[in-house]
Amino acid sequence: MAKEEPPSVSKDLQELQRKLSFLIKSFQNNSKVVAFMKSPVGQCLDRHPFLALSLLVFVSMSAVPVGIFLLLVVLSCLAALVGVILLEGLVISVGGLTLLCVLCGLLFISLAMSGIIMMSYVVVSSLINYWFSSRPLAKQNPSANCQLAMKATDLEGLYRE
Repeated sequence: MAKEEPPSVSKDLQELQRKLSFLIKSFQNNSKVVAFMKSPVGQCLDRHPFLALSLLVFVSMSAVPVGIFLLLVVLSCLAALVGVILLEGLVISVGGLTLLCVLCGLLFISLAMSGIIMMSYVVVSSLINYWFSSRPLAKQNPSANCQLAMKATDLEGLYRE
């Protein structure tokens, strides 16, 4: 009781076989394949089909781990690049804030020093003006004002010492 295949299945198989043989012939007639088959490696693989099949299986199976490794390398490079950019941004931000604080401190110190210098200038110039303006006045009119004469004589005594 052999079961016969329907005629459409055998016809489909014959069509498939014809398409595969056409694909193999077009692959074998490719100029790059012909050049490879004439090389020593191609001739060795043609003489040892088990080696060629093993090499084909190894290359096809190793494509996934190699692809994952290359993806890992690219992702780690991107992560390092992003990390460097973030680290550089952090360093620039901290440096900028430090510079801002230092400049604000310098501004406060310069304002304080300017105020002290201006106050010292005003006080010293007032003292010098008072000192030198009171001496000629005391020499011109020594009896006009008793307190002014006393100050002038006190200052002359200090001046001579």
